[in-house]
Amino acid sequence: MRPDVVTFWHGPLDRLRQTCLRSQVAAGHKVTVYSFDTIPGLPDGVGNAEAEAILPHAFSERLRPPQPDGSWRDWTTLQFSDFFRMRLMAENTGLWLDADVLLLKPVELDVTKPYFAWERPRQLGNSVLYLPPRDPIVTAFENLLARDELTLDWLALRHRLTFALRRLGGGSNRLSDIRVAIFGPAALTALARRAGELQHALPKQSFYAVHAEPRLFFEPTDFSKLIADPAIIGLHVSPKGRGGQKPIAGSLYAWAAERFGTR
Repeated sequence: MRPDVVTFWHGPLDRLRQTCLRSQVAAGHKVTVYSFDTIPGLPDGVGNAEAEAILPHAFSERLRPPQPDGSWRDWTTLQFSDFFRMRLMAENTGLWLDADVLLLKPVELDVTKPYFAWERPRQLGNSVLYLPPRDPIVTAFENLLARDELTLDWLALRHRLTFALRRLGGGSNRLSDIRVAIFGPAALTALARRAGELQHALPKQSFYAVHAEPRLFFEPTDFSKLIADPAIIGLHVSPKGRGGQKPIAGSLYAWAAERFGTR
């Protein structure tokens, strides 16, 4: 089936994310962005839903204290979205796509099975994610949210040691401070392995062909093989600060902006 697409966004949308959201609509998906505030510049055809009903804003304070003005600090948005996508899976809302996933074709999936892809040789990506609502991975996150402390029972040994040493040394007692992706791809990979679900993972080329090399997207290059490759369903762009830049002529980004109407 062709699922609805859901995601979370906090703050203004840049040019790249507008392009990617338009590509998701163009692929024939119903797209909904969850947020706490109204999002200026949301593309036509993209819905907006209240995030508070899925995961309260106050949960962010369990990750790290806000700035004096109440705004979120450094990693908060990324880690909050790691939990938010799992809550969307629990609510059976559809397929999660990061707002910087450019779709080249529609996504078709079996709603009884997990849907994700390898981002690296030994790590799954969570930028593209579907899990049945009663999947063991979803249950693990629901159980985690119910605890007083966000202590992962699937935490890798090296992270357990790092956390223990920090606490003994008088450092942070928040697991969220260990690394930015502690609740993201590393957690998804560990839980998928524990649940015996790694066999469902799609090849890296499905969505992560340019993820580690943003130059292939933002800089002039021969991208004809990328857009013609039948194995590539979409591209997680990972802009690394380039999301607001104007597309450069001859780049894959310029092609996408022209195709999906963002200039």
